Amino acid sequence: MGLNATPSANRIHIGFFGKTNSGKSSLVNAVTGQDLAVVSDVKGTTTDPVYKAMELLPIGPVMIIDTPGIDDEGALGELRVKKSRQVLNKTDVAVLVTDSVSGKSGEDEELIALFKEKKISYVVAYNKADLLAQVPPETDNAIYVSAKTGYGIEKLKEKIAALAVTQKPEKRIVGDLIEPSDFIVLVTPIDKSAPKGRLILPQQQTIRDILDTGATAVVVKDTELRDTLENLGKKPKLVITDSRVFKKVSADTPKDIYLTSFSILFARYKGYLDVAVKGVKMLEYLQNGDTVLISEGCTHHRQCEDIGTVRLPRWIEGYTKKQLNFKFTSGTEFPDDLSQYKLIVHCGGCMLNEREMVYRQNYAVSRHVPITNYGILISYVQGILERSIAIFPHLLAEIRK
Repeated sequence: MGLNATPSANRIHIGFFGKTNSGKSSLVNAVTGQDLAVVSDVKGTTTDPVYKAMELLPIGPVMIIDTPGIDDEGALGELRVKKSRQVLNKTDVAVLVTDSVSGKSGEDEELIALFKEKKISYVVAYNKADLLAQVPPETDNAIYVSAKTGYGIEKLKEKIAALAVTQKPEKRIVGDLIEPSDFIVLVTPIDKSAPKGRLILPQQQTIRDILDTGATAVVVKDTELRDTLENLGKKPKLVITDSRVFKKVSADTPKDIYLTSFSILFARYKGYLDVAVKGVKMLEYLQNGDTVLISEGCTHHRQCEDIGTVRLPRWIEGYTKKQLNFKFTSGTEFPDDLSQYKLIVHCGGCMLNEREMVYRQNYAVSRHVPITNYGILISYVQGILERSIAIFPHLLAEIRK
């Protein structure tokens, strides 16, 4: 991804749903103006959700998702339906595609109920309007269109855009915590798990947010932090570190300078920092044989000494002095059944949009499984949690209760 590209997690996610052969893929192609989805007369051509990051006027950067039919039968069909329903967890705007001639089905009504349950803005697109003798007028939540002739496509895009702008106002990663002219030091270890020749996404996005605020970003390796702070000439407002070197950075950073991590900032950015701070206390109650789920939002190639699969288990067992079982998921994987887990430790979620992170948080809470975050957990086991969230006074008060 180029530095000028909008990260997928920051794009409005628009999901197209409906029964098999309702014309979803044809409509996706008509709306996007390109052959994003495979179109065929064979029933059930779309077997997996198809994702396409693009610019869609008049909305801007979006992620278009074409899903399998929600009425598939058999074992393979059930898997397709499950994948379609999983897409709902990250969908900001839903387009329900149904047939103009036959109208909404029972499955369509079930989907609408799910949209409402998950508070997803939606529009019903009655496709194949070219087969009707007379086209009914559009309503707030419904419009008649034809992927074949292009009828109603522009109006559908306008409806999608109107629903998209009702999403929550854009949040800041760190910009609301700092002032113009502040110095912010970012600590980014360069080791074999760092991508060659570039910074990882959270670092890129944080630097951009600092610059947008009018503050100054100073980027250093952990081995250079102490000398940089001594020679900077101005006390920084905040030091932000990669969680892997939290302890060393805390030791090298004077106590009168705020300290936090990229992972903690992204937990707040994605809307689940408060829950993560409460969830970390579960470490005190783990017993031998308990199972801990470690979940990453990205699917990067795992390196030796990977933080998720190696370092976190080591830190957790070292702190708890218990023999534990660890399970790992990555990318879009997140278990439907959480009953075996005593604790979930999630990454910052920079590759997942806010809606999916909030879903995972709420799902864990509803199943009474504590969920925390890489940065929160690491700072907790290293005895620096209070320092790492001191920039958020309400959280500091929460953990001192």
